[in-house]
Amino acid sequence: MVSLGVFGGALWLAVGGVFAAPAASAATGGCAGELVKAMPLPGAEVRVFKSRTQVCAMTVALWPGERRHMAVSVQPRGGVPVGDAGQFTRYAGPVTVGAISRCVYVRGEMAAGSVESGWILC
Repeated sequence: MVSLGVFGGALWLAVGGVFAAPAASAATGGCAGELVKAMPLPGAEVRVFKSRTQVCAMTVALWPGERRHMAVSVQPRGGVPVGDAGQFTRYAGPVTVGAISRCVYVRGEMAAGSVESGWILC
């Protein structure tokens, strides 16, 4: 059996942490804040995150792989929608808008399906 010692063990933990970090950010796709709503689509879901000052949304494929049409948009009440659309393998977005004390309208699409939230987070 090989003993790593104190320094070897610390190095092993540090390297493991470096490789584990991208998985955590991939789960949120770059959206800050806490997950407040998940809207299902055939083969995907639209995830909405809220921080103190912003709302962020993304459409995430449940089975990544082939390129397909995906879109997501967020519109703050009284503002214009901000979106991302195209041929993606994993997700569309993230799309972020400032939303301090403002309702938002979220829309997501994948292939032939779409979902809308209505005005939420008011």
